[in-house]
Amino acid sequence: MHRIFCLLFIFISFHSIAQTDDTWSLERAVNYAIEHNLSIQQSVLNARLSKLTYIQSTVSQLPNINGSASRGRSYGRSVDPTTNQFVSGSSYDYMSLGGNADVLLFGWFQKRNTIRSNNFTSQAAQADLGQLTNDISLNVATGYLRALLAQQQILVSEKQVGLSKAQLDQTKKFAEAGKLPELNVAQLESQLANDSANLIGAYTEYTAALLDIKALLNFDFKTPFNITAPNIDIANLSVSLTPTPEEIYDVAVKNYGTIKSSKMKLKASERQLWSARGSLLPQLTMGAQLGSNWSSTTKDITAYNITGYNPNGSFVTADIPGIGLTKFDVYQPNVSYTTSDVAHNTQLDRNFRQTVSLSLNVPIFNGWQSQLAVKQAKFNMLNLQIAKTQAEVKLKQDIYKAHNDAKNSLQKYYAAERANNAAERAFDFAKKRYDLGLTNTVEYLTTQNTLYSASSNLARAKYDLIFKLKVIDYYLGKELKL
Repeated sequence: MHRIFCLLFIFISFHSIAQTDDTWSLERAVNYAIEHNLSIQQSVLNARLSKLTYIQSTVSQLPNINGSASRGRSYGRSVDPTTNQFVSGSSYDYMSLGGNADVLLFGWFQKRNTIRSNNFTSQAAQADLGQLTNDISLNVATGYLRALLAQQQILVSEKQVGLSKAQLDQTKKFAEAGKLPELNVAQLESQLANDSANLIGAYTEYTAALLDIKALLNFDFKTPFNITAPNIDIANLSVSLTPTPEEIYDVAVKNYGTIKSSKMKLKASERQLWSARGSLLPQLTMGAQLGSNWSSTTKDITAYNITGYNPNGSFVTADIPGIGLTKFDVYQPNVSYTTSDVAHNTQLDRNFRQTVSLSLNVPIFNGWQSQLAVKQAKFNMLNLQIAKTQAEVKLKQDIYKAHNDAKNSLQKYYAAERANNAAERAFDFAKKRYDLGLTNTVEYLTTQNTLYSASSNLARAKYDLIFKLKVIDYYLGKELKL
C-alpha cells in the first residue's frame, strides 16, 4: 500500500509540474505539425522537384547552344588543323574554337505534350502534398483527442481514488469504534489499491499519447508538452451531421487531395501518350555551326627571290614538225624567301567557317521501342483511369461509413450520458445507505465501481464522438479545431 501511494505521488507531482508549462491547443499542434512533420517536409521536396522538372521541360523548347575551345601542342607526325597536311619532325602549337546550335522545328508537338504532362504531374504532386497535410492534421487531432481522453480518465480515476480514500478513512473510524467489522476495512483497502492502479494506468496512457503527438510534430521529446481540455459543446459539434453523405461527397470530391491528384495524373498520362505517338513520326531539325583554328606552323611569305632554275627530273614530249617526238626537261625555279608568323586574330579570321543545315529524322525501325512506348503509355493511362475511379469510390465509401459511425457514436454518447447520470444517483443513495449502516461494503463497492465504469464509458463515448465529427469536418475541408 505504501508503494502505491509513493508511485501515485510521483505521477501527480509530475502532472502538477507539467501543468505550469506552456499549453498547446489543437490548432497550434496542427500548425506546428504542418511546418515540422518529416513526411510533409519530404513531400514538399518532392513537389519542388516535380516543379523543377516542369520548368526544365519548358526551357527545353529553346535551342541547344554549345561552345568549345582547345589549346595544345603536337609532337611527331600529325595533321596540321589549319592546312590538313601532315607535319613531321618538329612540334607545334595549335588552338581551335567552335560553337554549334540546333533547334527542333517540328516534332508533332512532342515537346509541348511533354511540357503539359509535366505540368499536370507537378499539380498532382501539389495535390498529394495537400492530402498528406490534411492526413497529418487528422492524425494529430486523433492523437490530441486520445490525450484528452487519457486526461479525462485521470480526472475520473483521481475522483475514484478520492472517494475510496475518504470512505476508507471513515470505515477505519467506524471499525475502531466497533460499529463495523475489520473485513470492511480490508475490502476498502483493496478497492483503493485497485483504483490507484487504474490512476497510474491513466497517467501512463496520457504520457504515451503525448509521446505519439510529439513524434507526429517532430517535437523534442524532452520538452514539456501539455494540453488542456477545452469546453466542448456536443450540440454545436453535431451540426457536422446535418449534411447528407451525398452532400458531403459533393464537397469532398472537389477538394480532396487524392481525387485531385488522380485527375492530374490521368491528364498527365494522356499528354504522355500523345508525346509517345509523336516519336513515331518524322522530325525536322535545324542546326548551325561555326568555328576557327590557329596553328604555330602557319607562316606568311614576306619576300622571295628566284636565283635560278634546275631540272626536276620530269619531262614533256612534243611533236615538232621535221624533227618528230622530242622530250623536254621540266625546270623549276630555285626560290629563296623569308616568312613571318601569322597573328592569332588574323589566322582565326582567315579560318572562320559557318554552316547551316536542315535535317529530317525519319524513324523506320528501332527495335519496336517507340511502338512499345506508345503501348505502355496507353496501359498507364488505362491504369490511372481505374485508379481515379477507385479513389472516387473509396472516398464515397469512407464518407458514408464516417457519417454512419458519427450517427451511431452520437447515440452511444447520449446512452452513456444517461447511464452515467443513473450511476451517479445510484452511488449517492448507496453512499448514504452505507454511512447509515443499511448496506454492506460489497454492495457499496459494486455501486462505486459501476459509477467508475459509467464515467469512463462516458469519457470514451464523448471523445469518440468528437473524433467521428472531426472526420466529417475533415471531409468537408473545415479547419480542425476544438
